Amino acid sequence: MKIRTGILFGGSSREREISFAGGRTVYDNLDKSIFDPVPLFVDSNNEFILLDWRFVYKGTIRDFYPPVEFYPTSEQPFQLYLESLGKLNVEERDAVISKVGRRVQPEELSSLIDFAFLALHGAYGEDGTVQGLLDFYKIPYSGSGILPSAIGINKSTQKRLMNEAGFTATKFFTLQRTDWKKGVDVFSETRKHVGFPCVVRPANQGSSIGVSILMSDDKHAFNDAVRKAFFVQDVSPSRWHEKTPDQKREWINALVDIRESIGLPVKLNAQAIFHPMDLYKALDALPKNSNDLVTLEAADGESEIIVEEFIEGKEFSCIVVQDENRVPVALPPTEIVKGTELFDYRSKYLPGLSRKITPIELPEASIEAIRKECERLFDFFHFNVYARIDGFFRKDGKIVLNDPNTTSGMLPSSFFFHQAAEIGLTPSTFLTYIVHTSIRERIATGTRTWNAEALMEQLEKALEDKRVQQTDKIKVAVIMGGYSSERHISVESGRNVFEKLSSSTKYEPVPVFLLGDENGYELYEIPVNIMLKDNADDIREKILKYKKHPVIERIRECCSGITEKFAAEGYRFEPRKISFDDLARNVQTVFIALHGRPGEDGSVQKELDRVGLAYNGSTPDSSSLTINKYVTNQTLKQNGFVIAEQTLATKADWLKNKEAFYKSILNKHTLPIIAKPVDDGCSSAVKKIKTVDELKAFVELMFRDVDDLLMQPAQTLHLRPKEEFPRKQQILFEDLIGPNGATHFLEITGGMVTHVDDNGMRYEVFEPSEALAVNDVLSLEEKFLAGEGQNITPARFSKDSNSYDKIMAQVKTDLERAAKTLGVTGYCRIDAFVRIYPNDKTETVVIEINSLPGMTPATCIFHQAALHHYKPYEFIDKILTFSLQRKEAAVH
Repeated sequence: MKIRTGILFGGSSREREISFAGGRTVYDNLDKSIFDPVPLFVDSNNEFILLDWRFVYKGTIRDFYPPVEFYPTSEQPFQLYLESLGKLNVEERDAVISKVGRRVQPEELSSLIDFAFLALHGAYGEDGTVQGLLDFYKIPYSGSGILPSAIGINKSTQKRLMNEAGFTATKFFTLQRTDWKKGVDVFSETRKHVGFPCVVRPANQGSSIGVSILMSDDKHAFNDAVRKAFFVQDVSPSRWHEKTPDQKREWINALVDIRESIGLPVKLNAQAIFHPMDLYKALDALPKNSNDLVTLEAADGESEIIVEEFIEGKEFSCIVVQDENRVPVALPPTEIVKGTELFDYRSKYLPGLSRKITPIELPEASIEAIRKECERLFDFFHFNVYARIDGFFRKDGKIVLNDPNTTSGMLPSSFFFHQAAEIGLTPSTFLTYIVHTSIRERIATGTRTWNAEALMEQLEKALEDKRVQQTDKIKVAVIMGGYSSERHISVESGRNVFEKLSSSTKYEPVPVFLLGDENGYELYEIPVNIMLKDNADDIREKILKYKKHPVIERIRECCSGITEKFAAEGYRFEPRKISFDDLARNVQTVFIALHGRPGEDGSVQKELDRVGLAYNGSTPDSSSLTINKYVTNQTLKQNGFVIAEQTLATKADWLKNKEAFYKSILNKHTLPIIAKPVDDGCSSAVKKIKTVDELKAFVELMFRDVDDLLMQPAQTLHLRPKEEFPRKQQILFEDLIGPNGATHFLEITGGMVTHVDDNGMRYEVFEPSEALAVNDVLSLEEKFLAGEGQNITPARFSKDSNSYDKIMAQVKTDLERAAKTLGVTGYCRIDAFVRIYPNDKTETVVIEINSLPGMTPATCIFHQAALHHYKPYEFIDKILTFSLQRKEAAVH
C-alpha cells in the first residue's frame, strides 16, 4: 500500500504562483513506487480543494481558477484571480470550486492523506498556521513545526533575535503601517538609524516581493519605496488621461500583478475595487485636469516594513538539512551573480537572468565559515528537517545572514534541488528523504505520535522493498542545451522530461548535454548535479571546467549516511564526453529536448538514424523544412492555406545599400509589421515593429557583428535586461495578422501526437489553447515561466455549443492538414490565428510549426494533452512509444 501524500500548494499569498509550480514539481517527482500523490490546492480564500489532476499541469493558477465561465463581462481581456470576482457567498464559492475539484473540510484531511507535503509560501503557508491545523488533526507534515515557522516568516523578529544572539549585527528599524499613516518622518529616521544606501522591504513577504534598493538619499525615491513595500500606489489623474487605451491596459496589468505591484482588490477613495476593468473605469472617471494624486491601497497589504542597511559583498543561499542523527548539515552554499542590484522575482525564476555558482567562489575556509554560521542559525531557531538561509559574505570577511526561510522554492532548478544534487540526491530521492526526515521529526518533537510511528514503519518497509527489487527499464537519453537563443528553455524542457521519466517504473533517463556552435557540436553525458545548474551557460561552463571541489567532497562524506539510504546506486558526479555511437551502445531510445538549431533542423536526427536509434519528433526531411518559417509558410501557401505575406531579407543586401533595404521592406509591407528570425522559435526576438526607428533598430541588432547587444537599438526596442537577441544572416518580415473583418479573432496554439495502429499512422489533434499576450507578442516568460502569461484551454471559439463544435472541428482539421502537408510525425505544436466570420465560417492562419515543442512544466501542450486524459508522463510515454514503433517499422 502506497503512502497517500497530500501536496498543499497555491494559497492566498503573493507567492502563490511559485507555490503552485513547486507543488507540481513535488507531484511529478515523488517516487511513484512508494507514494500516491494527492493534489490539495489551497485557493485565495484558504479553502482546501481536492484538485482534478488535469489542473495541476496548467501554467498558472489563472489558467483554471476561477474558471472562465465565472468571469464577469469585460471590455478588456484582463487576467483574474478569484478575489476579482468580489465577495462570494458559500453557494457561489462551491459553484466555482466544483468546476476544478471538490471542497475538502479540514476534518476530512486525515481520511484522504497519510502525510502532508507543504509547498505553500508566505502567510498561512509557512507561518505556522497550517502546521498548527495539521498538528490538530494529527497529520504528519514536511518541514519545521509551528514555532520556528512563525519566527521564519517575520523578518523583523528574526533580525532582533539574531542581533541579540551574536550573529553579525546589521542596522535596521521597523515601521508599522499605522505609524506611517500618522505621518512618521521615515526618511529622517532612515538617515538617523540606517543611512544610505539602504534596503526597504515588507516584513512578511518572500521572493523579493515589494523590495527596493536605494543607493542615494533621494527622498522622492525613498517615499516611493516605502509605498511599494506597503503595497500602496499614488496615481496622477492628468497623467492617467494622457495614456492611450493600450497604455492604460498595460498599466493596469502591471498594477494588479501580485508579485511586483499592489494587486487586487484595492481601495480608491474608500471604494473597494475587485475587477481590473472596474479599476480602469474608476480611473477614467477621475477629473481630467486634476493634479491631485489619488491613492490606491491593496487589500492584501503589509502591516510592517523594514528599512535596513545595504550589505555589500557576495550574495549566497544555503540549504541546511538534518542528517540521520538530527544534526544540521549545510549543503554547499550557492553564490548568486546577477546583472542588477536586486535579485528580484524575474531573476529568481526565469532561467538565464542570473547565475548560481555552487559552491560560492571563496577560499575553503570562508565557505566552511558560511556553512557553520548557517548551521548555527538553523539550531538557534530550532528549525526542523530543512531550511534555506540567505546572506552575504562581506569584504571584511564577516558573514551576514539576512533571510532564513523554513521552506524553499521547489522549481526544478531551485536551490532546494540544485544543492541536494551535489551530494547525490535526485529530485525524486531528495523528496523521499524530506518525507522520511519530516516523519522522524514529528515523532521526536510531537505528542500522541502513533500515526507518525506507524507511517515510519510503512516507509521503512517500502524503502527496503525498493532496494531489493531489480527492474529492467528502457534507457532513454534526454538531449538538452545547445547554443541557440532557446538553449535555456531547452534545458527546462529536458529537465522536465528527465524528471517525469525518472519517477516512473518504465524508463531510466540519462541526461545528455549538447554544446558547441554553428561550426560543430559535442555530446556530454552529465550527472544530475550538473543538469540542475541554473541555465544552459552554467551547465556548459561546468562541463568544460569540471574539477572536484574539496568542500563538496567533505560535504558528501558528511552526508554519506543520507545518501547510503536514499541515493540511487552508481550515482556519478563527473561529466563524460560521448559520441552518437557511444549513445547507441548505452541507450535504447532518445528524447531530443533541443530547440532551434541543431535539433529542430534535422541534423541530430540524421546522426541518430545513422547509429540506429529511435527518437521523438519528425524525420530529418520534415524537420529541415519546418525549422524555416519562410519555407514552411510558402509550402502551406502553395497547398491552399492562408498565410501572412512574407519577405525574407538578407544581411548581404542590407550591407550593400541600407537605405534601399529599408525602402524595399516598407514598399512591400505597411507598418506595423512583425520581424523575427527565420529559424528560431519560442518568441525569440519576435517583435512588432511600429516605427521606422524600430525597424532600423531591429535590423541593426539582428545583423550586428558582435555578441553583445548594441545599446541604442536595444533601448529603442525596449529589450528587457539579459533578453536573448540572436545574430542572424536573414530576417523574416511579415504582415501583421489582424481580424480582416472577422467577428471574432484570436491567437491559438495547438498540439498533436501521432499513433501507429492497424490502419497505419493516425493523428490525434488536441483542442488548441487560446493565447493571451500582455503586450504585442507572446514573450518567453508568458510561454514558459511559471506564473506568467495566460493560456485558456480549450480556446473560446464561441459561447454557443453547436457553433463551438463546428469551429473547433474546422480548426483541428486545418491543423492536421498543415502537419500532414509538411510531413510532421511524432508530435508537434502549431501556432496560428483564427478568424471567425458570420455563420461560423472559419479561417486558420498558420504562423509556425514547432517539430520539437517546448516541454517545460508550464507549457500549454500538457494542458491540451490532459483534456485527452494524458498526464504529462503518459503523453511523453506516447511520444516515445511511437518513436520505438517507427524505428521497428523502418528495420522491417
